[in-house]
Amino acid sequence: MRTFRLAVAVLAVCVALSACGSQDTGGGTPSPTPTGAQPVTSPPTPDPTALPSTADPTPPSGPKTPKPGGPSTPPGVGATTLTGTVQGGVEPNCVLLDGYLLVGGPRDVLTPGARVEVTGRAEPGMMTTCQQGTPFVVTAARPT
Repeated sequence: MRTFRLAVAVLAVCVALSACGSQDTGGGTPSPTPTGAQPVTSPPTPDPTALPSTADPTPPSGPKTPKPGGPSTPPGVGATTLTGTVQGGVEPNCVLLDGYLLVGGPRDVLTPGARVEVTGRAEPGMMTTCQQGTPFVVTAARPT
């Protein structure tokens, strides 16, 4: 009796799977979906009128952004300079300047209450443990 139940279950699974596989019309062309669209079966053909890319795939070799807390380097292309008074953040060791979270730089210069000029680059996508401000990677800082 147990074998009979197992055989019926296996037979039901085989019928269900073969029913799913037999939906192909076999005409060589894909049948339209209920919405009328043709299913995509191959990648799109590239546009022959498109111009080839002339961009150099190798990245430019210029000064690299220093690691936070590392030595300062001269500002590069895209660097920004901020001037103001450093404020303490809501988390320990977090300092802010004009809504920017200062990441890296000399901590003896970047103390709460100090008036400073910092140079660096905003990194809005950077993850930090501080809960406020847009991360700003400091490449140079000096008191004013």
